[in-house]
Amino acid sequence: MDSFDTYNDDDRIVAMEGQSSDDWQYSLRPHKLVEYIGQDKVKNNLSIFIKAALSRGDALDHVLLYGPPGLGKTTLAGIIANELGVNFRQTSGPAIERSGDLAALLTNLQEHDVLFIDEIHRLSRSVEEVLYSAMEDYALDIIIGKGPSARSIRLDIAPFTLIGATTKAGALAAPLRDRFGIISRLDYYTPQALVEIITRAAEILQIEIDAEGAREIARRSRGTPRVANRLLKRVRDVAQIEGSGVITSELADKALNLLEVDHAGLDRTDRRLLDTMIRKFGGGPVGLDTLAAATSEVRDTIEDVYEPYLIQLGFINRTPRGRVVTRAGYEHMGVVYPE
Repeated sequence: MDSFDTYNDDDRIVAMEGQSSDDWQYSLRPHKLVEYIGQDKVKNNLSIFIKAALSRGDALDHVLLYGPPGLGKTTLAGIIANELGVNFRQTSGPAIERSGDLAALLTNLQEHDVLFIDEIHRLSRSVEEVLYSAMEDYALDIIIGKGPSARSIRLDIAPFTLIGATTKAGALAAPLRDRFGIISRLDYYTPQALVEIITRAAEILQIEIDAEGAREIARRSRGTPRVANRLLKRVRDVAQIEGSGVITSELADKALNLLEVDHAGLDRTDRRLLDTMIRKFGGGPVGLDTLAAATSEVRDTIEDVYEPYLIQLGFINRTPRGRVVTRAGYEHMGVVYPE
């Protein structure tokens, strides 16, 4: 390919990040741990910790949930609040610009409430420092005034549970990470777990789907429930207009081919990246800046959005000299691997 059209990641149906068009997915979220599919180890541990906290009458320890986007961190935070029977307050790291914003949130919490901060790695340093004493001592240290007349006062706040979610656990400051008593990683879902999620979503949305149809969507969903639900909705549209209304394996395959999502879950942009590396750079090694220029993409977008899934599938490797397409990547693109 010699030239590429502009293809915004927000348009990608397989984008793992949330989109404004995903608001309908809130209705699909489970509200109890028994309804939550997958992540069994995390779920079982949380069940024990929640029951122990309830039996003692204490606030649950602060919880850090980390892992790739779209795996259900926000959903799990809401479930924890429901299981505890307390209020759920939700915000995000970029939304808390000043320490005063955080103080306003914390002072409005009732005893044992859950405060959920998404993208917690994007908190500013000044806000983080206020959070330290709040997490450890349930107190806020606030500076009033400026210069020589400035003085510090301490405000007591109700015991609460902070749940932080991040896709970049390594970007968290060590003092903040150490204050979480429960740290859980969410992993990509197995195809079987995704089949269960798709089947449940189809029941809620009143979509007719057979087992093979659900399995076809699941294997192209990149191990991510958010992508699976989004694909299900688009396949439903095709089934409604060009089929009998029932999602079968054949109809799911037809719909996903129309959406340019192949059997490995790669979309047009993923294949374009592989194609550029193979045809223009002999499969690599190719530097990230060179690849960004050749594909008219931003360097960070390639590194943070496109590469992780291709590496997970074993289609490309990162080497000290640059990115290299593997034999599996060549085979997927239908190109003979150079010995």
